[in-house]
Amino acid sequence: MTDAHAAGILPCQTIESLIAQEAITSQTPFDRDQVQPASLDLRLGVRCWRVRASFLPGVSRRVPDRLKDVAMHELDLSKGAVLEKGCVYIAEIQERLALPANVAARGNPKSSTGRVDVFVRLLSDHSKAFDDIEAGYEGPLYIEIAPQTFSVLVRAGTRLNQLRLKRGDPVKLAIRSVGVDLTPGDTGIVGFRGRRHAGVVDLDHEDGHDPRDFWEPLETRHGELLLDPGEFYILASKDDVEIPVMEAAEMTPIDPSVGEFRVHYAGFFDPGFGTEEAGAVGSKGVLEVRSHETPFLLEDGQTVARLVYEPLTERPARLYGEGGSHYQRQGLKLSKHFKAWR
Repeated sequence: MTDAHAAGILPCQTIESLIAQEAITSQTPFDRDQVQPASLDLRLGVRCWRVRASFLPGVSRRVPDRLKDVAMHELDLSKGAVLEKGCVYIAEIQERLALPANVAARGNPKSSTGRVDVFVRLLSDHSKAFDDIEAGYEGPLYIEIAPQTFSVLVRAGTRLNQLRLKRGDPVKLAIRSVGVDLTPGDTGIVGFRGRRHAGVVDLDHEDGHDPRDFWEPLETRHGELLLDPGEFYILASKDDVEIPVMEAAEMTPIDPSVGEFRVHYAGFFDPGFGTEEAGAVGSKGVLEVRSHETPFLLEDGQTVARLVYEPLTERPARLYGEGGSHYQRQGLKLSKHFKAWR
């Protein structure tokens, strides 16, 4: 598909055109690396509120209208602030939308956010659902932030989520099952479990944390892993993941009939991930796994998620990993905030 007016996910050059047309604006100049091959990184603004409950504004209200009912105190992110695990926050996003009538958007956590178990959702005025932005929306954006395992240090400009824009109603090209790899490699490690009483993770400090202070390595016997309720795990996919250059994908949570756990907070995979064309054959999908109310015995190769593939409106001007990426050609890998496991 090469028709730039067809239904599909918008590539980077179209996103940049929307920025030039001021359909997407920002409180501060855009960063040079903010536009990804098929998504736009969103940045925290200065204002953030600790809230006593999550909420949706509903069709008749704006986000600030509901904030008055649930806000406990305000934080200034210009100098940085620690967001405590177990608490819920609402923050302003620097970017603002004035979308064309035929362009909608969807938010999702960035991979690095999901891998430290920070649950985030996009909010907009008059919204009936998290993360989904209706076609033609004009207004500000907000983000709900709920650290689960680690308290985190953030600042104005920190990127926690990303925006994928689409024209029309793209067809689903394929839906593929994703299995989990519980076969020990050279290290004998099949995954990691987050330590409950670790320190603060600075979300703007790459390679700045000793992983042993935050993670417990996991080994398996007989290709099985027992997931404990309330614990957070990092695992890897059994098979390599490849996203063709004319497609984008989203990893979706499984339904309860597949297992009592949730996989993958960060669902977007950009075109070129794991492809020969991008020089990245052999890239695994890293799975962020949280068990629910009951212990669950996970088996090697068991299906834990689905990958949904959709077309792009045209070939992206650049592919995932061009210019460098922490996660291209990845195997089992912690987020970029941590030094390599040794």
